[in-house]
Formats: sequence, C-alpha cells, structure tokens
Amino acid sequence: MITLTDKAVAAVKTALSAASEPAEGFRIMVEAGGCSGFKYSMGLESVPREGDAIIETDGIKVFVDAGTQPHVAGMAVDFVTGLETSGFVFDNPNASGKCSCGKSCS
Repeated sequence: MITLTDKAVAAVKTALSAASEPAEGFRIMVEAGGCSGFKYSMGLESVPREGDAIIETDGIKVFVDAGTQPHVAGMAVDFVTGLETSGFVFDNPNASGKCSCGKSCS
C-alpha cells in the first residue's frame, strides 16, 4: 500500500528513538485542508486504532486508517534534506494535483 525509502525509514527510526513517550509506529493520514484540497498528516502512535491497516517496513510500523487507505494506495514516502527545506515528500499516484509545498494534494 505504502512504500518508504531508506531515508524515510531512517527519519522515522530517529523520531521513534527520540520520542518522549513510547511509540509503536507512526500514522499517515489524508485530511481535508491544505492548499490543494487535502493534506498529509503524520505523527507517532503508541498503538494502532481499530480498522487500521498496518504496514511493516524495516522494523517500522505504519498505521493507516480505513478512510485514508484508498487515497494512499501505491504511495511512496521519501525524506529529503535541502538548503531551503527538509522533510517528508509524498509521491502519490492517486493525486490529481499537488501544491508546491508537497504537503497537500487534490
């Protein structure tokens, strides 16, 4: 459903190890908002929620709720570091458009 690049896996592992409270994995969601109609949201989670799909990659658990699953099927997540910005980048084949910030889609 979702693939993570090696850089994305490393960034998530760093976040999990630095978390102030224990986290079992992280959640990716698509929510209404952003400059293109939908926005990606990510965060650490201590446990999966009912109805979540759980994707495991290199020891990382990704939790995806039922409403988000159709929006992210086939998506690849990368982590980039640049002079002007650093962060997660989403390559989503389901998005008909995206804004220049890379954090929202339509």
